[in-house]
Amino acid sequence: MTTSDLKNVLIHKISEIDDISFLKAIKVILDSKTNNEILMLTDQQKEDIMASKKEVESGLIFSEKELDKEIQEWLSVK
Repeated sequence: MTTSDLKNVLIHKISEIDDISFLKAIKVILDSKTNNEILMLTDQQKEDIMASKKEVESGLIFSEKELDKEIQEWLSVK
């Protein structure tokens, strides 16, 4: 059975159920596997994301190891 076939079987079976509690339980399960939430960003957040993308494209990135080394150097300077 393909994914499409299985979806059709489930849709058909669910359409025959009248038990509201059971349908709510199924909805909880389905909601946990799907994420239809739309994330709304502010203009500032959008600008920050675009600036970060440009930095990555320009090669202005550091590995975690490089950052750890730099932090240790900062911490050792008094």
